[in-house]
Amino acid sequence: MPKLTSVHHLALTVTDVDRSVPWYVRVLDLEESHRREYPETGLTKVVLRSAGEGFSVVLVQHPDTGRRAFDERRTGLDHVAFCVSSRAELAEWEARLAEFGVAYTPPAESRTFEGSWVIVFRDPDGIQLEIWSDPDS
Repeated sequence: MPKLTSVHHLALTVTDVDRSVPWYVRVLDLEESHRREYPETGLTKVVLRSAGEGFSVVLVQHPDTGRRAFDERRTGLDHVAFCVSSRAELAEWEARLAEFGVAYTPPAESRTFEGSWVIVFRDPDGIQLEIWSDPDS
């Protein structure tokens, strides 16, 4: 059986793509690749790419506006962790989050993976995101 090699994209349901897209572009330095709207279903999808890194985040807006707020304690997505190469880069991301006024927890040692450090914050819909640094080599 061939092995899975990576994650191609991550799709997140958001309540308002027009609010979330600028936030992800500005805060996470992603680039809008393309947008698809499906009038027959009311669905909107926006693909955001990480420059040169080969992964995409797809923001999906469903027509159902009666959804409950994000809660990582429900079955489904718990959080998304984006990786950086070093603790120094993690510090740069902390400065970026502060610059854009994003509430976050300061870098702390991971309770899951020994030697790793993490910053935790949330997007406009409350989806938990992390910037992650494995032990420096």
